[in-house]
Amino acid sequence: MKLENAIRALAGTLILLSLALSHYVHPNWIWLAVFVGANLLQSAFTGFCPAETIFKKLGFKDSCTAKR
Repeated sequence: MKLENAIRALAGTLILLSLALSHYVHPNWIWLAVFVGANLLQSAFTGFCPAETIFKKLGFKDSCTAKR
């Protein structure tokens, strides 16, 4: 899996998990979705994504190096 796809999958999973937990456990779980959304927004402007750093250490390749 490419790095970009892994980040999108993680973000989508965390948002869906947050919505389910908000509905079934406690409404404050919605803050997890807010955090994920804010992180996606700031990474679009700054280029810094903590998940990207973690996934690179786990061995995921970005789309430029994955084709080589």
